[in-house]
Formats: sequence, structure tokens, C-alpha cells
Amino acid sequence: MTQSYQKILVPMDGSKEAEAALKRAIALAKEDGDAELVIANIIDTRAIQNITSFDNTMVDTITEDARQSLEAYKKQATEAGLSNVSYRIDYGSPKTMIATDIPKEIKADLIVIGATGLNTVERLVVGSVTAFVTRIATIDVLVVRCAKLAQK
Repeated sequence: MTQSYQKILVPMDGSKEAEAALKRAIALAKEDGDAELVIANIIDTRAIQNITSFDNTMVDTITEDARQSLEAYKKQATEAGLSNVSYRIDYGSPKTMIATDIPKEIKADLIVIGATGLNTVERLVVGSVTAFVTRIATIDVLVVRCAKLAQK
């Protein structure tokens, strides 16, 4: 008997790994009879606060860029045949938001996440978001690797 998922969370950061995770999540949602797909982007407010030239227009610009990307991801999912797709933009620590806060709020039963994200420096200093999510999340987590990267 295979596991059936009703609500799948896919965090997106614009990386190739995240895009591979989205493709896998779309396929899973279709297999599970059009499970709900929630695509999320978490804007790390800690990173913004560390920028000395911080102002509100920067947050607005980052938010608008995220919204445009998420609209494109949602379109990709609906064009693939899904009808129950939404997206959200959140602010805070990506690790905690993805591992606990968002899944609890939306009652997700699966997180599909890319093996690595965009920020190599943060991964070295504070650890991978994906590694944290796999350790802390109380629901199933599927880690997706980019095919080209996995072959190296």
C-alpha cells in the first residue's frame, strides 16, 4: 500500500534543486488524485536586517520578485493539470517556517524540498535548511536532487 498525500508543501527559493522539487511535487499531487499543492517562498528577514542600507522599498522589491516567481510556478503546476494550487509568501526564518510553522498552519502531510538552496555561505555557517527540515519536521519530507548535480 502506498502513502497518499492530501496537502503538499513545496518551498521555493529559485534554485535548480527547488525547481526539481516542484516538478516532483506536481507529479505526486497528480498521482494522489489532485492533492492540494502549496508553493511557498520565505523571505529571510534576518538577512535583510543585516544590510546597512535597509529600507522598506527593499522589502517591497523582494516581495514583488517572489510574487512574480510564485505566479510562474503556480502557472507551471496548473498547466501540468493540477487544479488545487496556491502560493504564499512568508517572512522569518526559512528553517522554522518550512519545518514547523507552515506545515502546522496549513495541515500539510508532505514537504517536498530541494537538496540544497541558493545560499552556499549560509549553508556553511548555519547549516542547510533542508538538513534542518529533515531533522525537525513531524511530517514526511521528500528531498529532491537535481538530476545533473546527482550525476557528478
